Amino acid sequence: MLKVIDFYADWCGPCKLLAPTFAKLAEDFNSPDSEVQIEKIDVDKNQEVSQKYGIRGIPTVIFEKDGEVVDRVVGNNPIAKYLELIEKHK
Repeated sequence: MLKVIDFYADWCGPCKLLAPTFAKLAEDFNSPDSEVQIEKIDVDKNQEVSQKYGIRGIPTVIFEKDGEVVDRVVGNNPIAKYLELIEKHK
């Protein structure tokens, strides 16, 4: 399974701009039989998880396949970029 994890903070402007993109991805992919899972992690509430993934700036999107990080994107990007990486890694 491919996990796409958005590391964000409520106070982060670029994170707020990315939120609708991730809402759309979650709508498209989060179903019981999907091979892609979209998740969001608040860096302020999950500091240990953020450190584990080496998050230095937000928003950062991690692509994790079978427990291994296979890609990462920092900053706000168009939905096409995330869809391209989802197709590449699923």
